[in-house]
Amino acid sequence: MTENNWLHELNQWAFTYATNLFWSLAILLLYAIITKLALPKIQKSVDKSNLKSEATQKAYHTVRLLAATLTLAILLIVWGIDFSGLLILSTSLITLTGVALFASWSLLSNITSYFILLFQNSYRRGNFVRIIDADNYVEGYIADVNLFNTKLITEDREIIIYPNNLILNRPTVVNPRERLSKMGKVSDKPEIKSKGNE
Repeated sequence: MTENNWLHELNQWAFTYATNLFWSLAILLLYAIITKLALPKIQKSVDKSNLKSEATQKAYHTVRLLAATLTLAILLIVWGIDFSGLLILSTSLITLTGVALFASWSLLSNITSYFILLFQNSYRRGNFVRIIDADNYVEGYIADVNLFNTKLITEDREIIIYPNNLILNRPTVVNPRERLSKMGKVSDKPEIKSKGNE
């Protein structure tokens, strides 16, 4: 095959699939714009929360993965891949997303909660929090927010690992005026450790 024949066939193919090529380029451009806009916002939120740079990298990878999966699914539709198989994939993704958002026992809900905590200034690194679970409580300084859990350090230097989804589901007091012991039962007359006695 000569070079002229090859160029002629390439032009013919491009003319035949001009619409598909146009939409593919538009989708890839949209993907690039979304990642360029979303990633700096994540960086800004992480900087405000005083979290480690590892949190930024985890958030970057997760946002890129979700955006790439959605872009690939749309590209498959544009190029005419069988829609019935894609429908099964999309319903599975919607089901996983629903479980991630609403099922408190799910590991995916911890990842979803991680992104919510990442954008909440109340859960900044160094803030002292009291998480109340019915009659019990846990309190400590936020040391780090990971993909699945948050690390709290008590005033006695003990480390408590608490699941992200439970932090969002429980009432939380941020920087309370009076501090109780590191964990225990809430009562009418709690044993109070004031800031002045530390």
